[in-house]
Amino acid sequence: MILSNTITALAAIVGNDNLFTSLEDKITYSYDGTPLHSHLPDAIVRPSSKEQIAEILRLANTERFSVVPRGAGTGLSGGSIPVDNCVVIDMNRWNSILEIDKENLTAWVEPGVITSQLHLAVEAVGLFYPPDPGSMNVCTIGGNVAENSGGLRGLKYGVTKNYVMGLEVVLPNGQIITCGGKTVKDVAGYNLKDLFIGSEGTLGIFTKILVKLIPKPETSRTMVAYFSSQTDAGKTVSAIIAQKIIPCTIEFLDRTTIRCVEEFARIGLPMDIECLLLLEVDGHPAVVEDEAKKVEECCRQNNAQEIIVAKNADEALKLKTARRSAFSALARVRPTTILEDITVPRSEIAAMLEKINAISKKYNIIIGTFGHAGDGNLHPTCLTDERDPDEMLRAEKAYEEIFVEAVKLGGTITGEHGTGLAKKKFLHLVSGSSAIDAMRSIKKALDPNNILNPGKVFDM
Repeated sequence: MILSNTITALAAIVGNDNLFTSLEDKITYSYDGTPLHSHLPDAIVRPSSKEQIAEILRLANTERFSVVPRGAGTGLSGGSIPVDNCVVIDMNRWNSILEIDKENLTAWVEPGVITSQLHLAVEAVGLFYPPDPGSMNVCTIGGNVAENSGGLRGLKYGVTKNYVMGLEVVLPNGQIITCGGKTVKDVAGYNLKDLFIGSEGTLGIFTKILVKLIPKPETSRTMVAYFSSQTDAGKTVSAIIAQKIIPCTIEFLDRTTIRCVEEFARIGLPMDIECLLLLEVDGHPAVVEDEAKKVEECCRQNNAQEIIVAKNADEALKLKTARRSAFSALARVRPTTILEDITVPRSEIAAMLEKINAISKKYNIIIGTFGHAGDGNLHPTCLTDERDPDEMLRAEKAYEEIFVEAVKLGGTITGEHGTGLAKKKFLHLVSGSSAIDAMRSIKKALDPNNILNPGKVFDM
């Protein structure tokens, strides 16, 4: 428990109007998008400047309390869950787009900017910010950088780290640094920028983020292909890539997810198919026309039952709704929804799907799987009830097997959600003890008192 004199010191830094200690406020900040994890903080603060954040961190080192940075709280690995003796720093009000530089194709933003708002702002001037996490309408750029978030367009355009050019960061000791910048090339010193990306709020707090922009694609073509076999869908993905076509989107939904989405969104999906692929190509109109035909042909050659091509932007949006509503649709079925993510090489997608189905049957639990088939990132989602201890134990064992099988296939335990609290006990499967020791050494060098988001990713 943080002492009253420390609370008084925090109020002196941020002002009484930006310090919250009521039970109602604590409950609001006690959880994120991760099920089964929650913890009450001792206080919540809303700093208005990087200098105030630095003061808070210096006070934390002196008084030995923990600090957990938080954006929208949409994370799915427990990265922003409070810990014992903890103050949450709420960054949601840091929501300004500070600059859109059309000459250098960059934008300076604050960490609390909603991802879809950045999309709209840059597209209004003919530019494009590709990363598009499934929660893009609510998640923040700061959280995206902390987790190195992916999205539906990851196959062609990459993930968040590919679009971060610079960061302003407050270190755990209260020092403020800037790394990176608008130059396309920069190899001066260590690449600190990339160290902070994906560090899950354990190494520093972002106060400004410089993102790379690209020209907005001229046009796009969206289609959905229905399959009676997951193996055929997996082969289709491989066939498309073998044709040297890189769609911006190749998304997968299995039978369970399709049924839940249709019952939820009523968008006309057939209920008797085994799975579907949502596909989109974009770019120059002539290239899009050619690639769309080739993608359709790949689907037909691999036994697609039906292919529906969107005739306009409204129809394309309707097709994409099937994928973007997957989590919401699944979450309606049972009281507890555990959304996980694994990544395997693209060539192993069909094998991984078979293993997920077998594990689901073995433990008698419902798992709906959807995800980014184009980059091998799958989201096996367990529909369960945390009030049933036996069912929860079966779900835990099932996920452990899923993680092990993903690693056996050359994959990893998380492709975009992060390690956080939820997966840190599985980190050794992919990193090994020596690599984890190296991570601990980095953490100790930057945060010797372990005050910033402790207990996430690994234990010290």
